[in-house]
Amino acid sequence: MNGARPANFPTTSWSLVIAAAANPTDDSRASLATLCRIYWQPIYAFVRRKGYDTDQAQDLTQAFFTAMLEKNYLGDADRERGRFRAFLLAAVKHFLANEWDRAHALKRGGDRVAVPIDPIEAEAWYVPEAVEARTPESFFERRWALSVLEQVMAKLRTEWAGMGKREYFDKLSPWLDGDPEANRYDALAAALGGTPGALRTAVHRMRRRYRELLRAEIAETVASAAEIDDEIRFLLSALRS
Repeated sequence: MNGARPANFPTTSWSLVIAAAANPTDDSRASLATLCRIYWQPIYAFVRRKGYDTDQAQDLTQAFFTAMLEKNYLGDADRERGRFRAFLLAAVKHFLANEWDRAHALKRGGDRVAVPIDPIEAEAWYVPEAVEARTPESFFERRWALSVLEQVMAKLRTEWAGMGKREYFDKLSPWLDGDPEANRYDALAAALGGTPGALRTAVHRMRRRYRELLRAEIAETVASAAEIDDEIRFLLSALRS
């Protein structure tokens, strides 16, 4: 991959981290911290799938992110790795292989917790999916894909709520993946006091904005605009696996 970033590619979280890898700045560390707080779930899923119990996985995930943010893990970030997803997976493998003894010795609450983890929330999505036969890596990738989509939906929901259209969002968002039968538009339009045509237009706009937000979210985790479409294809593949 070419190390140069296209002129029209914005300075996003991961591109900022990579650019500052040799000499981390406050801005690059803040960007990395933001990414870590958003994407802790794939790390937890990977650790759990490696065979650790709930308490161990919680402690190890917290210890990993503490090390990520306080040690020179940024020095391993480079454009050849390209994507935050790939870097994060390689980093947690290294952490578990080389720092288990230190992490295992941590007392709960003894170190500063870099990323707050809700074990109840984590187990709520982990347990149903854990019945399927997946490798730790494929588990990580699927949870990564779901985390990206959850972030996008949360942002889209916030935008619609800010426009005073939270009810519209709740009713129309299930149609992001495909059109319902025509009479569903008619019935919902009558319930909401609108017209079927207006609802179709609203769904079209919601889908367009969803795609924009998805691309923007993925851009935060890759090093160049050329990687966005490939990453979208990866996400879809991970969700189908």
